[in-house]
Amino acid sequence: MDAARDNRVLIFDTTLRDGEQAPGCSMTLGEKLRVAAALRDLRVDVIEAGFPAASPGDFAAVQAIAREIEGPVICGLARCHENDIRKAWEALREAPRRRIHVFVATSEIHREYKLHMAKEEIIRRAVESVHMARELTDEVEFSAEDASRTDPVYLSEVVAAVIEAGASVINIPDTVGYTVPAEFHSLFTHLRDHVPGIDQVILSVHCHDDLGMAVANSLAAVSAGARQVECTINGIGERAGNCSLEEVVMALRTRQEHFGLETGVDSRRLYPTSRLVASVTGMQVPRNKAIVGENAFAHEAGIHQHGMLKNAATYEIMRPEDVGLSRSSLVLGKHSGRHAFRERVQQLGFALDEEQLNQAFEAFKKLADRKKEMFDADIEAIIMNTGPGHGGPWTLDELHITAGTGAIAAAAVRLRHADGRAVDEAAVGDGPVEAAFKALERASGIELELINFEVRSVTVGEDAQGQVTVTVTHDGHNQRGHGVSTDIVEAGARAYLEVINRVMRQREAGIVPPAPAERINTP
Repeated sequence: MDAARDNRVLIFDTTLRDGEQAPGCSMTLGEKLRVAAALRDLRVDVIEAGFPAASPGDFAAVQAIAREIEGPVICGLARCHENDIRKAWEALREAPRRRIHVFVATSEIHREYKLHMAKEEIIRRAVESVHMARELTDEVEFSAEDASRTDPVYLSEVVAAVIEAGASVINIPDTVGYTVPAEFHSLFTHLRDHVPGIDQVILSVHCHDDLGMAVANSLAAVSAGARQVECTINGIGERAGNCSLEEVVMALRTRQEHFGLETGVDSRRLYPTSRLVASVTGMQVPRNKAIVGENAFAHEAGIHQHGMLKNAATYEIMRPEDVGLSRSSLVLGKHSGRHAFRERVQQLGFALDEEQLNQAFEAFKKLADRKKEMFDADIEAIIMNTGPGHGGPWTLDELHITAGTGAIAAAAVRLRHADGRAVDEAAVGDGPVEAAFKALERASGIELELINFEVRSVTVGEDAQGQVTVTVTHDGHNQRGHGVSTDIVEAGARAYLEVINRVMRQREAGIVPPAPAERINTP
C-alpha cells in the first residue's frame, strides 16, 4: 500500500519531549501526566513522552505515561546507541501501543564536527540500531537529524538502508529551521522517486521555526507525500520552537479542498489544551498567535465589525467554536450555582473530578465577590490553579502588606497547615513582593532563591485578575509555581507558596527532583 495515497495525516505530538527542551519549559511528573491526558483527549495519534536515556526524571516520566495513558501510541526517543535503545524499551514496555524512535545526524556539518564519523559508519550505526529496536518492538521510527542540510543522494542511501532494516516510520527533520517550502517539497519528492520500498512506510516531517516557516515547510512535506507531522502545542520547543500543532491541524481542516487530507484530532480541544500547556510551562500564548491567541477571533476595525454582523464568514475562515473557544465571554456571576459552573467548565473543554470541581467552585465564588464581571478567562485561570500540584500542606489564610514611597515594605502572613495549626510571621523587604516571599519562607521554614517573576493580566478591566509565574531554585533544582488573584502581591505569594508546598511534599515522600537533563542534540 502506498502510504502517501492515504488521506489521513497522523499527528505526532512532541510537546513532552522537544517542547519541554525549550529553556524554562521543564515540567514536573504530575504536570507531564496532566498534559499527556490532555493530548489523549485531543486524540493525537502519537505522544512522544520523552527521552528516557537523558535523565532519570525523563525515564520516570516516559514510564509513568506508558503505564497510565491509553489510546495514542507512546513513543520514546533514543540515539543510535544500545544503552539509549534499551532504556527506551524499559520505559515503554508497559504501554499497550509503543514506538522506539531512533536518530542519528546525517548532514556533512554534523558528521564532520559533531560525530566525527564517515558516511558508511553512519549507515552501519543506523541499521544496527533499527535492527536492535525491532527486536524489542514492532513499531520503530528512524530520524535523519539535519536531513534538510543532507545531500539528497546520501540521504536516500540512509533511508533505503533503514527501511530494509525494518523501520516502519521515516522522519525527515528540518532540525535547524533552514529549509523553505519549495526546497523541502523537492526533497520529499526526491526520496519518493529514488528510495526502494518507501511507499511501504510512513513518511514523517519534523520542522523547527528558526525562519518562521515550520508550519509552511511541514505542509509542503505533506503535499509531497508525508503522512505524519511532528509538532507541539503552541509551537513550543528549542530556540524559536517547533511546528505548531493547532496551526497545522486547522490548516488541513480549513483548506481541506486544497489538501484533500484530514486528521483524527478533536479540534474543539485545541484551545483548552493550549491554555493548559501555557500554564504548566509558563510560556504564555502571544495575543496574536494563530488559532489560539486572544486576538485570533477578535475584530476591532469598524469595517470588519460591520462585515461580521452581516456574515461571520466575511472575516473569519474558521468558527471559534471549532477550536474550543466560546463566543461568549461574560458568563457567570456571584449568584451562579454549582450546576451552572460545572456546565460552563465543561463547555470550556475542561474535565474535572468532583474534588477539583469543588476546589474550583469555591475559588470562583470568592473571586466573584471581588470582581464586577466574570469572564471565561477567569474560570480558566482558576482551573489551571487547582488540582494536581496545587495541594497543601500549607494554605494562605491572611496576607497583610504595608508599603509606600520612601517607606520600608513589610508583609505579615498567616499560614494554616493541614494538621490544623496556624503560623504567623512577618518580614521586610525591598518592595512588597520580596517582603511577602520572606514572610512565607519564615512561616514554612523553606528557603528559596527567586530566579524569575512574570505577571500578566488574565482578563481586562480595573478588577482583572493577574496571573503570576515564579521560577525559583531550591537545592540546585529549578521549580515553577503559578498563582492568580486580583491583587498582584497575593498572586505572587500564592505562586511562591505553591513551590514551598511542592518542596515539602517531595521531602516527605523522599523524592529528589531530577537534575536538569543532559543537553543532547536531537531532531
